[in-house]
Amino acid sequence: MKSINIVLLSLFCVALLGGCQPQQQGKEPVEHGALAKRTQATGAETPDAQTAAEPTKTPDVATPNPADSPIEAQAPKLTRAEFNRLAVLQNLPLYWRDDSNGDGVADPDELATLLFYSSTATWTADGKLTDAYRAAFAALSAPPADESTLSQEEQERRKLVREDLNQGIPILVYNDLTKLSDADRKFAALMLEASEEIEELHAEQLGLNDAVKRIPASDPASRALFQRNWGPQCAAPKTEKNPACLAFLGAKKPPVNVYPAELQSDPEFCAKLEADPNAKELLSPFTAVVRDGAALKAVPYPQVYPQMAEVASLLKEAAAVMSDPSEAALKAYLEADAQAFLDNNWQPADEAWAKMNAENSKWYLRLAPDETYWEPCSQKAGFHMTLALINRDSIRWQQKIDPIKQKMEDTLAALAGAPYVAHPVGFHLPDFIDIVANAGDDRSPHGATIGQSLPNWGPVANEGRGRTVAMSNLYTDVDSLKTRRRQAETLFDATSLGAYTDSADPGLLATILHEAAHNLGPAHEYTVDGKTDNEVFGGQLAAVLEELKAQTAALWYTKLLVDDGVIDQKLSDETVSDSIFWAFGHVSRGMYDTDGRAKPYGQLAAIQLGFLLDEGALEFVPDAMAANGIDKGAFILHLDKTTAAFEKLMQRVAKIKATGDKADAEALVKAYVESDRVPMAFIAERLTRDPKASFVYAVEL
Repeated sequence: MKSINIVLLSLFCVALLGGCQPQQQGKEPVEHGALAKRTQATGAETPDAQTAAEPTKTPDVATPNPADSPIEAQAPKLTRAEFNRLAVLQNLPLYWRDDSNGDGVADPDELATLLFYSSTATWTADGKLTDAYRAAFAALSAPPADESTLSQEEQERRKLVREDLNQGIPILVYNDLTKLSDADRKFAALMLEASEEIEELHAEQLGLNDAVKRIPASDPASRALFQRNWGPQCAAPKTEKNPACLAFLGAKKPPVNVYPAELQSDPEFCAKLEADPNAKELLSPFTAVVRDGAALKAVPYPQVYPQMAEVASLLKEAAAVMSDPSEAALKAYLEADAQAFLDNNWQPADEAWAKMNAENSKWYLRLAPDETYWEPCSQKAGFHMTLALINRDSIRWQQKIDPIKQKMEDTLAALAGAPYVAHPVGFHLPDFIDIVANAGDDRSPHGATIGQSLPNWGPVANEGRGRTVAMSNLYTDVDSLKTRRRQAETLFDATSLGAYTDSADPGLLATILHEAAHNLGPAHEYTVDGKTDNEVFGGQLAAVLEELKAQTAALWYTKLLVDDGVIDQKLSDETVSDSIFWAFGHVSRGMYDTDGRAKPYGQLAAIQLGFLLDEGALEFVPDAMAANGIDKGAFILHLDKTTAAFEKLMQRVAKIKATGDKADAEALVKAYVESDRVPMAFIAERLTRDPKASFVYAVEL
């Protein structure tokens, strides 16, 4: 078993004659996640001709020397926001959590060391700052490095990289697990080690192994971009479509490795695979497509990714240390999941996983290949890990909604009509979970998943016995709440802003209902004439439709909850307002990624907003004053018209999925995604004034 490093660092720069040079010879550049493992294995090769030679390697552990006086006393003061922004640009696993004593200085008990970095030094020792921190702070305080000797093209590239990174704001997800039992802390440590393997597996799926060698070691910002964005291309709204915004000159987005590389040069390759007589096998989710002579064949993941055996080993070890009888359900899942990583049979693991809930485990763990949005055809499952602690507040909502979930299915079935027939539902209502760490496909450049329903395939999914979760500790920090309100004030007029609240309840309720709706109506492997939605609509459109169904249902169901006395009208209105603001956010990120692939949430948001505009439930008035009293142009929300509008849209979407009406699905996309009905540029301008949340993680064990 490899040792896990949680609070570590290996190189930082300090100001020297206006540049940024290694302070101590022999310290390696800091890397994190899968990038760290690949550079350790291969070396950061082929730096450009203007890059200094790589420093030589020194022993893994540096001896900290406690500082006796505040480092900042002799340096320019940095605000907490600037400190954390600059730490990203320097690729440092360092975060100033809060200024709890208000002195404007980062004190030892206010610092956190971030996960997913390879590192060898500590920031504090015996309650004092170390020499490692001194060097890091010097790098943050230094003037910008002199890049005048670089080519004009390289200077422009680096400028764009910084612009891309600065469009994100690091938001810390911090957990202190030191008071848990020894068994729980050992389990958590093993899962954090497994998260590194998952990072590596997903990076390999994305075809990133060769690209990382091209990043100069002297360019920490580009390494930070590559890690954050899962590849060499930029990902922030203002830079993602700029072809010059790259982690290194000449970078191309690597082909994913779940299909032969040469196939992916054809923009129609997904459609051709879907039309292949052997499509069902080739597009099965837990396989990679490879060449077999002139033919294609599907190969199970464990044969493609032998490192899955290492994950299995860690899962087995975690099961062995989990001796607490009250964690029997978790132990059973760990054992079943370990076997699935060896034999690719995920059904037993899903069965064990579905038996876990807020009543029989303090932990939430999902470690598997699941979602498909990451790859061009939206067919293959991406490796991810979600590690979280159960938030028992979810039990209150489960007790409220559980008695009506069959009614939710019956009413949706009635809207969908034939041939869909209501079925008995047995899924778990969402558990609230407090995220400890997201890895692999769960770790996004910006934002994070706030709700999820799994699994996507197999008997557990098809029989409505899956699990749903709402991530209850995301976007609840002071920085995120302030930013969100400031943005809402630029889009709504003052009257409409009255239904907007900083409370987490509306967003959590929408997430609960959204995730529940993934298990209701035509879902999972429901078929029309023997064809699943992927086969009927194609992977990308199917993904958009399923998310559109779930989010529309979430808002349509609020009336049912009011009528049945589960919530009051005030919370219903706040949930609608919160979700419309959520839709604005996704519209601001665009409808397609840089490869022309549909963004499911962006497209569902555009369809919802456009439909509400057509129904008069939402109005865009270019001359209206925004709630902030500064911006001209605002949306007016007519809450009295939203119920009817959501029912009308819900019926249309449910019928599309129930009957396999691809033409009407494409009509929705044409009407609202590919038109100017929704003022997308206006929304994007307002919302890209502020950087987007980019979540980072720290754990104390």
